[in-house]
Amino acid sequence: MKICPKYTFGVGDRFANGAHAQLAAFIEARKLGIDITPVWNKSNREHNIIGSEPLQTRMAADQAVTDLGWTGEYLLDADHINLTTVDRFVTPCDFFTLDVADDIGEAADPADVAAFIARHPELIGSVVIEGIPTPFEITRADVEKTANQFLKATQKAAAIYQHIVAAKGGVDHFVTEVSMDETERPQTPPELLIILAAIADQGVPVQTIAPKFTGRFNKGVDYVGDPLQFEKEFNDDLAVIAHAVKAYGLPATLKLSVHSGSDKFSIYSHIKKAIQRTGAGLHLKTAGTNWLEEVIGLAESGGGGLALAKRIYAKALEKKAELCEPYATVIDIKDANLPSAEVVDQWTSTQFTDALRHIPANPGYNADLRQLLHVGFKVAAQLGDTYIQALRDHSEEVSRNVTTNLLERHMKPLFLVNPDR
Repeated sequence: MKICPKYTFGVGDRFANGAHAQLAAFIEARKLGIDITPVWNKSNREHNIIGSEPLQTRMAADQAVTDLGWTGEYLLDADHINLTTVDRFVTPCDFFTLDVADDIGEAADPADVAAFIARHPELIGSVVIEGIPTPFEITRADVEKTANQFLKATQKAAAIYQHIVAAKGGVDHFVTEVSMDETERPQTPPELLIILAAIADQGVPVQTIAPKFTGRFNKGVDYVGDPLQFEKEFNDDLAVIAHAVKAYGLPATLKLSVHSGSDKFSIYSHIKKAIQRTGAGLHLKTAGTNWLEEVIGLAESGGGGLALAKRIYAKALEKKAELCEPYATVIDIKDANLPSAEVVDQWTSTQFTDALRHIPANPGYNADLRQLLHVGFKVAAQLGDTYIQALRDHSEEVSRNVTTNLLERHMKPLFLVNPDR
């Protein structure tokens, strides 16, 4: 099994032009004593929309590592894959996010459920978890209900994992993550304990797990919910993971993964406090926020760059329903707050960047516009070489924004005791 580093950041490089600027943030963080491993991730859906291949993401990451002299580890994530999509990722990737969200709720064989319950009498009754003041009170009916809801999903995860092992020729060359976040209902800490027992039974050496937390994790904008409730849930999940590692022989490197974790500023302090208190690891996915920084860089450059950013917004507004449909569970856009294309066309560079850059205290910030552009990368993909050439023409502004965003808004608040350092 390839060991997953303690702190990992998922960074999306939609157009395989941002790896150098992204890696620069990790280099600067390391100078501050923050050791984070970059995990370049791009899903099958995103590759299909853009018309790219995972090998291109690998080549861009490898080139950045070589050019910038990065000596740390780095990984390439086959993001949100299943049995029908995994094969194109097998060769270039060494981190696999097994997405079984669609399988949650699919009925498992009653005999499998009965066998699971019989195998785990320790899950029934008063379950004491170190770090959680009140024991979990779990009935047999609770275990049966959770097994009925999640057992089939863990079996699907095992099937994907074994497929990768066979294709890779062994278990030594990749990290395994299990993702259950893109569902309607969050998993409770007792449910997570039962899920981890089932994953262990399936022989999947999971090193990062992405549950769905309470609250909304909309793409590219702040957390929507009660940060204190999130903090309790996050801490309880950390305790459950530590317990499951000892109880079920799961990898000691198992850690929580926060998907759509970019820009969740209001919970970063709670995450930081929890991982500093417990010494736990963390995987945080920033992904699409990097593409937004490319658009900000174009707009900031003025002239043709600003004109192209406006053109992308106008087309995204026109195609809003089509763009939003695949991301319906992770966006919440209020149409009334979206300015017309005609209004945006009259904006200055500052007005555009104020609206898009995620600084909530800025009076010009527009979270609805930001979410729309977050899912609007298909528009840029359809521009083809025009968009790529614009990134190259304005590389200084684009790169500065990509690097600054990762370092100042994500890495420092999550890992520095004093983020102003």
